[in-house]
Amino acid sequence: MQLRQNNIRQLAEREFDVLIVGGGINGASAAAALSGKGVKVALIDRGDFAGSTSMHSSNLVWGGIKYMESRDFALVRKLCKSRNHLIKSYPSTVQEIRFLTTITRGFRYHPLYLWAGAWLYWFIGNAFTRIPQFLSPKRIKEEEAIINIDGAVGGFEYSDAYLHDNDARFVFNFVRSSLDFGAVAANYVESLGAQREQDRWVTKVRDRISGETFAIRSRVMVNAAGPWVDQHNSLSGQKTDYQHVFSKGIHLIVPRLTESGRVLAFFADDGRLFFVIPMGPRTCVGTTDTRVEKPEVGVTDDDVAFVLDNINKRLNLVKPLQTSDIIATRCGVRPLAVKASSGGDRDFLQLSRKHAVDIDAESRHLSIFGGKLTDCLNVGEEIVEEVSKLGVDVPFPDFRWYGEPDRAVREAFMQQARLMDLDAMTSAEASEPLSDRLWRRYGAQAMEMLEDIRQDPRQGEVLIAGTEYLRCELSHARRREMITRLEDFLRRRSKISLVVPEDTIRHSPGLVEACEILFGDMARERLDEYLAEEPDPLLQTLSPEAESDNPARSEKLHW
Repeated sequence: MQLRQNNIRQLAEREFDVLIVGGGINGASAAAALSGKGVKVALIDRGDFAGSTSMHSSNLVWGGIKYMESRDFALVRKLCKSRNHLIKSYPSTVQEIRFLTTITRGFRYHPLYLWAGAWLYWFIGNAFTRIPQFLSPKRIKEEEAIINIDGAVGGFEYSDAYLHDNDARFVFNFVRSSLDFGAVAANYVESLGAQREQDRWVTKVRDRISGETFAIRSRVMVNAAGPWVDQHNSLSGQKTDYQHVFSKGIHLIVPRLTESGRVLAFFADDGRLFFVIPMGPRTCVGTTDTRVEKPEVGVTDDDVAFVLDNINKRLNLVKPLQTSDIIATRCGVRPLAVKASSGGDRDFLQLSRKHAVDIDAESRHLSIFGGKLTDCLNVGEEIVEEVSKLGVDVPFPDFRWYGEPDRAVREAFMQQARLMDLDAMTSAEASEPLSDRLWRRYGAQAMEMLEDIRQDPRQGEVLIAGTEYLRCELSHARRREMITRLEDFLRRRSKISLVVPEDTIRHSPGLVEACEILFGDMARERLDEYLAEEPDPLLQTLSPEAESDNPARSEKLHW
């Protein structure tokens, strides 16, 4: 908590070039870009970083193949270039993955037509990925025996990308980078509204942990509050050319359905894309696409029925998936940018995820509408450009603020790991060697963990059975990752609560020690806070099949 307390003090005492409200992917990438280029940045979020839309994605980094149907080729081209850029910049984290799409009789397009579209998609993306393939129903069954090919007339396979770790972890690493570049960031700091005073923005905020209020002064305000952009603009008296409409999406996390490591794509009964996505020892299934009027949403019985019904129709499972097989859920809204004058009347399902930056040059105010993870590097660069136009000096305009450390740094880490025989400590059932895992999650900061393990080998042990998180990772999280509540670590810095049932986490023998490492003297308070939250009744009891597949029930399995 020391990092957060120091930053709270600095937020109140210093004046900044830019205050960013919102620590999702738009705000985090903007903070990293601005601070990396020398701008004095403050970043706040009323919850945890990546605590809303940015932690409820499908973990896919894709070029928007679905926008081919609406012939929005310019957007597809931009997203494909962004996808390629992310793969090159984050090779350990953003990786190519194959999508196998099955087409059934009566669908609005013949599979050969869609296959041709996949080739066009490949060309638009600079032929950066593996080439598409056409698949007959027989070939589909050979590739993925689990797929129900009754009524199938063919399919195709193409490539996009996915996040090897979870989306919230990826977003937080931008926040961490901004801190390394000198930004001052704090979670659980809520903006109560802002006003202009003598050519400065004065934003009144409340620390949601202590309850104290104070003001943050900045020359420029960037509203990156995600689904709450419109709400915050009303607090600050801003009128914009854009507004948001909301699409609710849910995913269900279930036991692993296939070992292939590819994404299975279908068209749901209503014609929308529907995915079966690998997630380590789990499978992520979804999504829905339901228009809602506000960003506060939850999973309903109808949502669950829609997903389970669609997946059970399209896969040949030994036993159909039931509610009792659900390990975790993801539920959030996609904020879709529309012109305020349109009233959001355009065909809802045709709206894209492209972002829009609304600028009030006179008051030096920017609002970021829409957006998606794939486009995050473009968002960061665009905000730097627009802030510069508003008169803020950008001392290092050519600095590269994103990407993994260069090859020499990685090789130095790997050599140290080899010398201490780190990978010998990896469980035989783990998903990857320890050295690869630590590098992917922490980059150059993983050097500190090697030193921790050298000094105390217990730091290299898994603390909570059934997970792939070491004691040294929790110590690192306490020092550098602003863990304020237990859920920050379990759900966002890690993906423990996505793949381990909530009831199992609550009864884990290692949970108390994890809290002691993360929170010190406040361990009991934070643990009681977590345990006092009402468990989701949907996730209370796993079926016997899901229970036996749950790695947290076995000392030998890790994810």
